[in-house]
Amino acid sequence: MQIATLQSIPVRLSRDRDAAHRTAGSPTALAGTSDYRLSPTVGCLYSIHFETALVKITTTDGLVGWGEAQAPLAPEVACAIIDRLLRPVVEGAEFDPTPAGIARLWDLMYATMRVRGQSGGFMLDAISGVDIALWDLAAKSAHLSVARLINPDAPAQIPAYLSGVSGATPADQAETALSHQSQGFQTFKIFHGSETQDILDTLDALRQTLHPDTRLAVDALWRLTPETAPAFARELDARNILWLEAPLAPEDAAAHHELARTTFTPLAIGESYRTARELAPFVENNSIRYLQPDLGRTGITEGLRIAQLARDHGIQIAPHVSIALGPQIAAAIHFAAALNCDLLEHNPSVFEVANRYSAAPLRVENAHYIVPAGPGLGADVLEARLLADLYN
Repeated sequence: MQIATLQSIPVRLSRDRDAAHRTAGSPTALAGTSDYRLSPTVGCLYSIHFETALVKITTTDGLVGWGEAQAPLAPEVACAIIDRLLRPVVEGAEFDPTPAGIARLWDLMYATMRVRGQSGGFMLDAISGVDIALWDLAAKSAHLSVARLINPDAPAQIPAYLSGVSGATPADQAETALSHQSQGFQTFKIFHGSETQDILDTLDALRQTLHPDTRLAVDALWRLTPETAPAFARELDARNILWLEAPLAPEDAAAHHELARTTFTPLAIGESYRTARELAPFVENNSIRYLQPDLGRTGITEGLRIAQLARDHGIQIAPHVSIALGPQIAAAIHFAAALNCDLLEHNPSVFEVANRYSAAPLRVENAHYIVPAGPGLGADVLEARLLADLYN
């Protein structure tokens, strides 16, 4: 079997920005009037739209695999890499539909630009989208789900946690969380999007409103410094927080190690890294207790390498899920199931958009992801509907 065609689709869809505030892709207030707006508190750009990059691979046997790169801004960049740099490597290649065969293609794609300094960022995002599509093809060829291709004993469902709680005030956020708790959610993550006292007030409101056994996590959005992080972490220690996510500049392994040494609250990182090599310094110096790979940035192949690194050091895996359509979310579900993870991130508004373009809608029931049982990812894209919305 050969790979006949490799195609990319940059996606930009409208989004209800008010409903998305304090959730994935829009965790803080934004400044400006352009499509890409700066967060004054975090210092990152965010899109006012729903953006991602899809990948479609077709074999000479007519089999189709869908993948997706994490591309919340400028999806055209990842698509240009796929079209101009990865297509010459992938199209026409003999496809060995096994994990080892996919790993050889991942390594080949990675090697093409490593000597030019492209061993991270957009290049790896693009590779990840292709990699996910290859896993979809391999599992379809084997008539297995991706999860069962990796682990024949993978469970049929995975616990989900709610990522972001919308609401203008702490009381409003508590009411939002309470409504989701009635649907079975027992773990919630709050974004540190404004002043420190605001998030502490929100955490206290949630504690007062929700069931006593509710678990709360905090995503600091990389906005703390080595000077401010210890005091903030002590506030979280007093509130029995599940984890402090992305506390510091993602390049600074030494600062993470020092913070971990001085706080009880576990540290969590992962979404801003693409390879096990990038994460090794954080893992090997015992800085973190939760690792959160984003499958749209690592692909399944490198994600499994990262997971092995984590498990060798006793670190829990809780995959990151942000702006995504079906292939990327499904990849995270199958990955989490194959590893029997305790938690997987869930963004209801993102999930709704993804299912709008999914041939077989993904399911969350009683705060658990239901692992698609059919061959592949179970996330084929309704291409005609998507293209109609993109270009009409």
